[in-house]
Amino acid sequence: MTEKREKERFGALFYTYTCICTFFFVTLHAFLICAHIQRVIQKGDHAKIGGYIKTKKTDIRIKEDKYKIMKIAIIGYGKMGHMIEEVALERGHEITCVIDRIAVGPSQSDCKTANAVGPASPVRYYSPEEGFESEAFRSADVAIEFTTPATAEENIRKAWKQGVPVISGSTGWKPEELKIKNYKLKIENNKTVITNEEGKVMLVWSSNYSVGVNIFFDINQLLAEKMSEQPQYTPSITETHHIHKLDKPSGTAKTLAEQIEDKLKIKNYELKIESIREGEVPGTHEVKWDSEEDTIVITHIAKGRRGFALGAVLAAEGLTR
Repeated sequence: MTEKREKERFGALFYTYTCICTFFFVTLHAFLICAHIQRVIQKGDHAKIGGYIKTKKTDIRIKEDKYKIMKIAIIGYGKMGHMIEEVALERGHEITCVIDRIAVGPSQSDCKTANAVGPASPVRYYSPEEGFESEAFRSADVAIEFTTPATAEENIRKAWKQGVPVISGSTGWKPEELKIKNYKLKIENNKTVITNEEGKVMLVWSSNYSVGVNIFFDINQLLAEKMSEQPQYTPSITETHHIHKLDKPSGTAKTLAEQIEDKLKIKNYELKIESIREGEVPGTHEVKWDSEEDTIVITHIAKGRRGFALGAVLAAEGLTR
């Protein structure tokens, strides 16, 4: 009886000891992980963090893949250019230079741009005449270009001359116009991609880089495929943007129309697009399928420019994966 009690006592002590050790090692492991993540965020090196992170200036939560910290040149410094700079810095990238028709900041002189997650980094501001020939531009891993239909093609050609690939979001023109010998063009995932003779990506162009809009593109194609079997429905598109937008209809509306026309397989079919310009609307796109019996409507409403900027920076990061 005494021997049995000793065994039970020993078993209870051993179990207690095991629980204490397990708790200690789990707590230590969790502490080390938290300390590592804190150091990485302070350094601004998001590439070392897996899972979900939250940036300092936004509540947007995105699943992080490993990406290389890049040197980025910005071509066009309007509202989109400013937002791209903000998002790129938050994600730990370096802005080597800014090129804009209207000089912002002291041309050919350093100024500091606060990095949201790390130390300030020097940025050089240039006019187009100076910028593309500068060492600051040549040092960039990629350029992100949001300008106008009239200047986009020239900007891209000047960047290529310096060997810098471009992520372009300028609408109102077609990248098919960039006809260069031995360069290949293909369309994948709602984006136009041009590669050089060595297979290196030199251009990624999209009418809209927003993650939500690209999901909207996929839904639009799926719906159009279903509706191609229902001739009683007539499609139309309405797009609404701020009064400063130059092109009409929007590039996103054109992409939606092309997707529908492709699925309907009707020769010379021209889908009706209504363009509205009012206030400071970031962008709303509505696709309507109307019949005598009912109406089907799908809509994407942008709440700001941040989603477009984030998508463009993600596209740039995709070049390094």
